[in-house]
Amino acid sequence: MIIPKWLKPGDSIGVTATSGGITEERKRIRFQNAEKQLKRRNHPVLFTENVFTQDEKGRSSSGIERGAQFNALIADPNVAAVIAAAGGDYLVEMLPYVDWQLLREHPKWIQGYSDNTGLLYTITTKYDIATAYGCHFGDFGMKDWEEPVQNAYEILSGARTEQNSFRAYENEFKEYETGLEGYRPDLPVYWKNGRGEDRIEMEGRLIGGCTDVLFFLAGTQYDGTLDFIERYRDEGIIWYMETFSAGSEMLEMHLWKLKQMGWFRYARGFVFGRPAFYQSFSGTQYEDAVLYALDDLNLPVIFDADIGHRGPQFTMLNGISTKITCQDGKGRIKYKI
Repeated sequence: MIIPKWLKPGDSIGVTATSGGITEERKRIRFQNAEKQLKRRNHPVLFTENVFTQDEKGRSSSGIERGAQFNALIADPNVAAVIAAAGGDYLVEMLPYVDWQLLREHPKWIQGYSDNTGLLYTITTKYDIATAYGCHFGDFGMKDWEEPVQNAYEILSGARTEQNSFRAYENEFKEYETGLEGYRPDLPVYWKNGRGEDRIEMEGRLIGGCTDVLFFLAGTQYDGTLDFIERYRDEGIIWYMETFSAGSEMLEMHLWKLKQMGWFRYARGFVFGRPAFYQSFSGTQYEDAVLYALDDLNLPVIFDADIGHRGPQFTMLNGISTKITCQDGKGRIKYKI
């Protein structure tokens, strides 16, 4: 596994809109403050042209333009990490225009979540380069960095290898009032062991992302799963997943599909984040849908972890050897770097 160089003082951070862009004024304010926060830490910020543009369909620019602007950041020797501006729906359109050979020659930390799964998952599974599933650039724009954002920065800097579950999370999505808000949690965090185990402990190579993206990426030329899991079969694989809008029927059938494709052949366990917009026409609960699909694997499953859309969230390092534990509603993740 190729681990990009850790972020150090003086390194620039590139920001590009791999999917949607930022046009709402309060979000622009947040981006401006994120730039100030990082400059205070001696990190110049370089925005590509598409960061503050978006068409009526939710695209920051064409797939060709997004690929070209991403490639320019990879080619820039001063840029040590690239952080996505936002998620969205159309990242896959840029994949044919990414210069993968350039990325292999100049590996850098690429970070984002949600739709950015399409880029991160491809980079790690096909090109064996570690990536970071976590905060978008706007998260760094809160007035005072809270623990999850500070953690994210320290992980990219190589100063942190461990994260502990947070105390509370945002169950209800709220609009920004000033653009500088921190997290606004309204429910306590409680990690669940899927079958009621007192304690779950799993170790292996970490890989995963947003299920909604993984499901349609599977089987395409950008899916390197089978080669990836073969490379690390002796160590085993920890799968983490979180859903945006996948309902129970989609979740069950697509997990079945991935299982049939051999994705989970060397799995050591699964960690699921809090679902964002889950629904079920059959009245099936989220945990029941997942367990129904995966139960025959007889592997540990953790639910409601600090991963994904209902923040705050961990920074999940794709491709890194990892140990995850869950007991008494609390979780811990430790990277072996």
